[in-house]
Amino acid sequence: MPKPILICTVGGSPEPILTAIRDLEPAFVLFFCTGEDPATGKPGSQLMIRGKGTPVKIGRDAYARYLPNIPTHLGLSEDAYEDTLVPSDDLDHAVAIMTQAIADLRKGFPEAACIADYTGGTKTMTAALVMASLDAEGVELQLITGARSDLVRVRDGSEGPLAVSAEGIRLRRAMTPLLDAWQRFGYGEAADGLARLRKPRDPNLRAELQIAKDLSQAFDAWDRFDHAAALAQLQVYSPRLGRACGAYLAALKVMTAEGDAKRWPARLWDLWLNAQRRADQCRYDDAVARLYRLLEWTAQWLLSTHEIDTSNLDPAQIPESLNISPGPDGKYQAGLRNAWALAAHHLGGDVATFWETESSHLLDLLKIRNYSILAHGDQPIASGDWETFRAWVQSALIPLLDAQSKAVGLKTLAPQLPQRPLWRNHQS
Repeated sequence: MPKPILICTVGGSPEPILTAIRDLEPAFVLFFCTGEDPATGKPGSQLMIRGKGTPVKIGRDAYARYLPNIPTHLGLSEDAYEDTLVPSDDLDHAVAIMTQAIADLRKGFPEAACIADYTGGTKTMTAALVMASLDAEGVELQLITGARSDLVRVRDGSEGPLAVSAEGIRLRRAMTPLLDAWQRFGYGEAADGLARLRKPRDPNLRAELQIAKDLSQAFDAWDRFDHAAALAQLQVYSPRLGRACGAYLAALKVMTAEGDAKRWPARLWDLWLNAQRRADQCRYDDAVARLYRLLEWTAQWLLSTHEIDTSNLDPAQIPESLNISPGPDGKYQAGLRNAWALAAHHLGGDVATFWETESSHLLDLLKIRNYSILAHGDQPIASGDWETFRAWVQSALIPLLDAQSKAVGLKTLAPQLPQRPLWRNHQS
């Protein structure tokens, strides 16, 4: 195993740097220093690395000793270290310089462990080194600490290295932009990204990554209408999530319950929510395609409650007012408009009223869908067209669907899929 390389920020106290180098015995040291102050002309911390004579002060007051610069004092050869100047109080610039320097250093020592010690230097320098190190692959953090007799500094002679765990910070920094995809219902995007992250050593962090990936996969499956897969994934975490997932589990159980009269209206409602999610992603053609299917499927479901199958009609079920001819296979089938006319004829009541008052509006709106690339045309659907279609469905179809759903026992409709992680800040 090759010797490690050390990166450290240099401030006014040499003891932490001396301790770090003696403890690690690194193959190479990268010092981040400050140069001459442009306002006062006073030398910066580079004096401790390049200064002539005895620029390094050890101890305080009457007990102070003066030593050669740090490389000379420790016997570091010229090819065993490098010093790079960074601004003392410009965080953005300091991070940029350190990031590039660390990347260049890692190329020269690809197999060596890399330790970044952020004990010395200005607050800006230490913050910059931590930030640059967190963004670099394979760089571990270290701090020199020891016994304190006051709030100013560690007592001389008591210093020692302390490995600083940044695994949780790195993981959450990597997870945050991936989980942000939930805000736009991008569960698949989140799941794919989370699956590529390296599993942390810490079991609690590993569990956090696992639940994030699994629930992203669960809601991605739901978003793709794979309700059985979504239910299986979500049930695993039900004890942990408690009420946070209660409404989602209840909806999935209804939608996957074979033979339950509530299953089909629950799935129709789910399709309505799915259309809205596609519109939120500005995928208006996909959204309108779902509204068309919602209209068609609603009529089919209503007819199925009277044992009427639009894919294979009994001629006796077709009123004289409708002209439905058999297809090449001899079957009588009804498309969207005829399905609604059949539903109005056989169910009467609210369904008949809906068709009587809304059929002309529906036929006008279907032109939007028919001109779509996903239907019979070659035009993309604009947001305004979607909004027109959505507003009509919201005001005309959804009240009818809600009433008919309640008639078969579906009292509670599913909520929209979550846009923030369920496992954070939930109440069990």
